[in-house]
Amino acid sequence: MAKNGQTAEIASFLIERLSAMRVKNNFSQRELSLRIGKESSYINRMEQSKFIPSVDTLYAIVEACNASMEELFYYDMEQYPADAELLKLFRCFSKEKKEALIKFLQTP
Repeated sequence: MAKNGQTAEIASFLIERLSAMRVKNNFSQRELSLRIGKESSYINRMEQSKFIPSVDTLYAIVEACNASMEELFYYDMEQYPADAELLKLFRCFSKEKKEALIKFLQTP
């Protein structure tokens, strides 16, 4: 079971990576929010760590940034082989299993 510190670390990592994708694509927070069909302040609030986006929203953000989920989670996989293994496993999960895993990891 994930502990609060681990959950916060995962959330921080995801938000940092999503923000980097947004900046790489030269999208303002407002523009990306609207591109994914959310209210104009959605990305701003997410980047302020007010919440973690749902799996569906993660996919929408990644798609809007012309990226893949692998790119979202990639950060020197050779240095972190356990992360590479987790990514391989995650890629094989159904949408429902991915959502369940994220909920599990968010549980204090």
